[in-house]
Amino acid sequence: MEFVRTPTALREGDAPTRERVVRSILENGPSTAAGLAERLELTPAAVRRHLDHLLLEGHVEAREPKVYGARGRGRPAKVFALTETGRDSFDQQYDHLATEALRFLAETAGDAAVTEFARRRVAFIERDYGQVVAEDPDLSPAQALARVFTAQGYAAGVRQLPLAGEKVGEQLCQQHCPVAHVAHEFPQLCEAETEAIGRVLGTHVQRLATIAHGDGVCTTCIPSKLPTQTAAPTAPPVPNPKEKA
Repeated sequence: MEFVRTPTALREGDAPTRERVVRSILENGPSTAAGLAERLELTPAAVRRHLDHLLLEGHVEAREPKVYGARGRGRPAKVFALTETGRDSFDQQYDHLATEALRFLAETAGDAAVTEFARRRVAFIERDYGQVVAEDPDLSPAQALARVFTAQGYAAGVRQLPLAGEKVGEQLCQQHCPVAHVAHEFPQLCEAETEAIGRVLGTHVQRLATIAHGDGVCTTCIPSKLPTQTAAPTAPPVPNPKEKA
């Protein structure tokens, strides 16, 4: 007997591919249908079909792309970004429990205790950064941090960005935050991350956006020149007493 696939069976068979689409947006940020098709090696028509389904379910939303510099002719293709519902499928199931626990900690031990907890939670940054750099010294500081955060579930990457004058810096982009919902109420979690990044780099860093406050991605500006990268002044040669004048 020939098996006839029903619409429900089709939807179930599409689920793994649809999850790939969602994860690709999570890891790479808002994406066009053409960009998704190229990354996932699917046809644009197949990607649009999955996007239509995800739009109906409320997992993604279509946005006008940000255009930098002069805009060319024609309307730019829309980009698709994850909604809160879409992110929820990747978030841990214990957000409510964690929030309640931190509320209790704040009420019984004060805000200082919450701050200390936040700093302990991100201890992995200082613990792992040196090891990543030692294993691959060719990585830039931002790339090393991206590896550290990705290993902890942040789906992090790096973008080049121009800064003032001729300097070029990098932007650490965390496409996912495992504690975004909790950090919305307890910003100490985000602040502790920023402090730890600054400590491993030996300089002040600025966080430009956070998922916890409604942005699509957490971004942190990494300066192009860090204290550890600054060349020390050359000392004059020490005369050898055995050499004759």
